[in-house]
Amino acid sequence: MPESPTGQQFLLRSGEQRAVVVELGAGLRDYTVGGRPVLDGYTADEPITGGRGQLLAPWPNRVSGGRYAWKGEELQLPLTEPEAGNAIHGLLRWASWEPLERAEDRLLLGTTLFPQPGYPFHLGVRAEYALGSQGLAVTVTARNLGGSAAPYGVGQHPYLTVGTERVDDAVVTLPARAWLPPADQGASPAPQPVEGTEFDFRTPRVLGPQHLDTPFTELERDSAGRAVVRLAHPSGSHGSDLWLGEEARYLQVYTGDTLPVPDRRRGLAVEPMSCPPDAFRSGAGLVELAPGDLHTFRWGLSPWTAAR
Repeated sequence: MPESPTGQQFLLRSGEQRAVVVELGAGLRDYTVGGRPVLDGYTADEPITGGRGQLLAPWPNRVSGGRYAWKGEELQLPLTEPEAGNAIHGLLRWASWEPLERAEDRLLLGTTLFPQPGYPFHLGVRAEYALGSQGLAVTVTARNLGGSAAPYGVGQHPYLTVGTERVDDAVVTLPARAWLPPADQGASPAPQPVEGTEFDFRTPRVLGPQHLDTPFTELERDSAGRAVVRLAHPSGSHGSDLWLGEEARYLQVYTGDTLPVPDRRRGLAVEPMSCPPDAFRSGAGLVELAPGDLHTFRWGLSPWTAAR
């Protein structure tokens, strides 16, 4: 039997919950509760497409032209989105990650990002997945192993589903007071209020045919410091809450309209991010990771069923 294109498959189990994490990029391939899919994922014999479940470090989203300045030095990243001339989603999503700790309901993977052209910094990165009574919790940590400060951002790229054929029928709630227009020449665009616009999902509403590939910020948080995005079945019978820890100050929402036709609008990408697009150029939300410093990023999924 041929080896999976995503390497080792790590199954986590807790009660009715099942999650599968892959060696390639420490990505989240699948998550189900009672057999019901929470993610629009992919099978073990399929390659990753559309960034599904991938971990995005040391930056999420895009760096326009792959060019940025850091501490007076001009740097050029490889253009991994050549059709648009961008460097996209970091440097670790196609790397092999090693299992460091493993239990039935928990997995810790790690990898090293060595200095390289465009990113001459040395990081140790770990990703922990844990199932519990509240669902799936993800913790990503990065430590600067080098001798100079490093620019750093992180995110992840899950696609959520509530079992509808297309996401158009799903009911969406986003706790964001502002959205971000596209960056212009590396400048940080000013957040724009969502009130009165098509980007206002603070009150639950059906997504419909609306196209989104949009960053949001100014997230409303609960007493625990978490911001919660909700995707619900139109019947109200079930859904999932994606929560963002305090380090996740931005999120990108993508309806998948540029994906190949079989995958288009099949799931809703809700991407927790520590910084917005083009942060390496604008500096918005960018972490300066000093030698020896550790950065921690948390998010998770809490599936629910309505009480009868």
